[in-house]
This record gives sequence, C-alpha cells and structure tokens, in this order.
Amino acid sequence: MYAAADKTSEPCFIRRLILWLALVAGVAFVCLLPGAHAASVPQAPSAPPLAAPVVVIPVDRTIESGLERFMQRAFAEAQELGAMHIILDIDTLGGSVESAEHIGQLVKESPIPTIAYVRGKAISAGAYIALNANRIAMEPGSSMGAAAVVDGTGSEIENVKVVSYWSGQMKAAAELRGRNTQVAEAMVDKQVGLSLPELGREVPKGQILTLTAGEAVKVGYAETTAADVQEVVRFIGGADHPLVTIEASAAEQVARFVTLPWVSVLLLLIGIAGIAIEMLVAGFGIAGVLGILGFGLYFFGHYIAGFAGVEDVALFIAGIFLLILEIFVSSFGILGFLGAVCLFSGVVLSAYNMKLAALNLGIAFLGAVVVVAIVVKIFQHRGVWNRFILRDKLTTEEGYVSVVTRRELVGKTGTSVTPLRPAGTAVFDEERLDVVADGEFIPANRTVTITFVEGSRIVVKEVKQ
Repeated sequence: MYAAADKTSEPCFIRRLILWLALVAGVAFVCLLPGAHAASVPQAPSAPPLAAPVVVIPVDRTIESGLERFMQRAFAEAQELGAMHIILDIDTLGGSVESAEHIGQLVKESPIPTIAYVRGKAISAGAYIALNANRIAMEPGSSMGAAAVVDGTGSEIENVKVVSYWSGQMKAAAELRGRNTQVAEAMVDKQVGLSLPELGREVPKGQILTLTAGEAVKVGYAETTAADVQEVVRFIGGADHPLVTIEASAAEQVARFVTLPWVSVLLLLIGIAGIAIEMLVAGFGIAGVLGILGFGLYFFGHYIAGFAGVEDVALFIAGIFLLILEIFVSSFGILGFLGAVCLFSGVVLSAYNMKLAALNLGIAFLGAVVVVAIVVKIFQHRGVWNRFILRDKLTTEEGYVSVVTRRELVGKTGTSVTPLRPAGTAVFDEERLDVVADGEFIPANRTVTITFVEGSRIVVKEVKQ
C-alpha cells in the first residue's frame, strides 16, 4: 500500500525539483545580466547632459552686501537650472571684506564647479573671491592681487591683527585650491617680501604683490588666459552647452547702490533733514517729500537686499510719528525720547552691519543738524515757533492807544484848582482835568496853559502875568 503510494508520487516530486532548479537558474541568469547590479557597483561619474547650461555670474563694481545677496540668488538659480559649470565674471577693485568672505564661502561650498574669469581687475576682495573658485582664467592685460586692507577713506590699515587675519583668509583660499600660499600672503602683507624665480623678480618688503595675467599663469595662480567668455567656455569643455548669464534685476541694482555706505549716509541725511525742515519751517512741502524719499529709498534698498523686514520699517514709522506727536503734546520729552529710540532702532536693525549702521546714522544726524540750522536761519520768519510768539507791537504809530488822547487841549488856558506839586487839578472851560506841572510847583488859583498831551498825561505851565 505504501509502496504503491510512493510510486505514484515520484513523478510529481521530480517535476517540482525541475521547476525549482529552473527558477533558481533564471534568477541567477538575471543577476548575471550586464547592469543588473549596477546600483550596487560604483560607476564612474557621467558627463553632464548637453542640456545643462554654463552659467555666467557677473562680479563687478564694488563688493558689498547687495552683491552678496545677488550672488546668493544667482547660485541658487544656477542649481535650479542644473548648470554644468559656473563662470564668475570678475572685474572689481574690491570692497567690503565681510561681504567678500561670505561670497568666498558661497563659491567654496558650491556643488557646481566654478571658474573665475578675471576680466579687467580682481583687486583686494576681488582676488579673495577668485582664489576660492576651482580654477582661474584671466583676460590678457588683466591683473589680480593688491589685497591690502584699507578703511573707508582708502587709507591702508596697518593693524597687525587685522592684517594677520585677512592674510590668513587669503592663504586658506589659496591652499584650498593647491596654490602657493606665500603668493597670497604677499598680496596682503607688505612686510612679507617674496622671491618669484618663475618670473625672475623679487617683491621687496614694503610692496604689495599684484600679478598680471601672464605672471599669474606662470606662478600657478591662473590655469589659462582667455580673450573672452567664449574662450573660457571652450576651456572648461562647455562649447556644446547653452550659455546663460544671470543679471541683477533693476531692484537688485538699486539695492546694491543704496546699500553702499556713503549712499546710506546721504539718504539718511536727506531723510532726517527733510523731515526736520518740514516740521520746523512749515510751508516748504518739497523738504518733506525729499525726506520721505530719502528714508523710502534707504528702506527699499535694504528690504530688497534682504536685510530689512516689515517690522523694521514699522518701527521707524512709529518713531517718526512719536517725534511729530511730541511737538503738539506736552509729554515732558517722553514721546520724543521713545520716538528717537524707535527711529534709531529701525535704521540700525534694517542694516547689514548694525555697528556700521549706527555710525552712518550718527554722521547723517550731525550733517542734518548743520543743514537744518542753515535753512532755519535763512527762513526764520517762516518757522513754526512764530505761531507761539506775539510779535505785534501795540504802538501809537500802529494805531493802538490805551486811552483817548486829547490833543485838542494843547494851548488851552485855565485855572489851577489845587496846588500842582507837580500833580493836581485844573479847570479848563468848566472841565476839571488831572494835570501835571512842567518843572516847578504851581500854587492854587493860578492861570495855567496846557503845553503837552500824551495819553492821559496833561502837562501844564503857569502863565506869568
């Protein structure tokens, strides 16, 4: 019984075994196909698709917070486009060290390869930005270097700590891209001195290093020279890729201009002086408009640049309102103090650098005081204070009299009723009048004549017989 059962089940078992073997063989065949395990095997990086553009970002004029904001937007847009390469089109004499550091960090951390194309000059902070790029190309006749730290007036800063810090930043950027750090140091610190055998020249102490395009290539600071952007594109192998240039918008260009330190000071001066003149010398109109435009441009530029928020603008407007209210409401200076605090806070908090903003506001305030003083002096007859000062003179010449002046009495003759010592009473045509003797005392019952009348004062003189 059991044997019969075994015989009848033997073919089924064999068939199942064959099916399992076929399944295993199929799986093994699939696994051995080319590319079946590609996900688990590291592959060589593929070339970017031809649709990936080469993005050109201009880095020109002064390096400041407005440029930094534009660069952030441009790099983000390049990533959205899936760019194969970014070309930094540099032509600048430098600018803010702080902004340059932030832009350099942006370039250094970019996931998209970068090449700095020095078209004209990459001086000071511009050289630092170029050093952070993966590669550097330079236009024939261009230059790079002269990265000494200077103040707002253009005077070189010789503070050891400041020079050492900026020198370290330049050296770090050079080291990151495998460049000679001593060359970067010589661009900042004139006390270094440097021998450049590749160029057959010495940079003595007391001089700052600047490299031409040809010299930069020889010392390894630039990979190539290029006559134009198209040549740079060919150098990086992007000739078959579309070329896209990201330009600053009109609002960003305004923001870049407005956030320049000297422009910010000028706008604040116009704003403070304009509002103050309109409040003190009523009737101008144009002064108030200029004041509002000055403050409006200041906050517009800083808002577009991403530094000012709505709350900063609201704080500033509250300050102006409180200062105006102080003029008409007696608050013992409390409203004025709160208004000044709000105004100061609104300006400072909306700026990129609060310390610099406070300095700019102080300079603008002092300048506005001078301007307002001059305008008030010239137009003092139109000042608002005239409304609180009584300037009318109640003189006889103006037609104002306190009593009736009886000038018709002059020359009349009468009799003294009482002794005049010197005041007394006299009768003229049966009219009793209070009179004053002119000089000497006059006894009663003497003949007198009126010689002078002024208001209620009647002066008489004795008539000698």
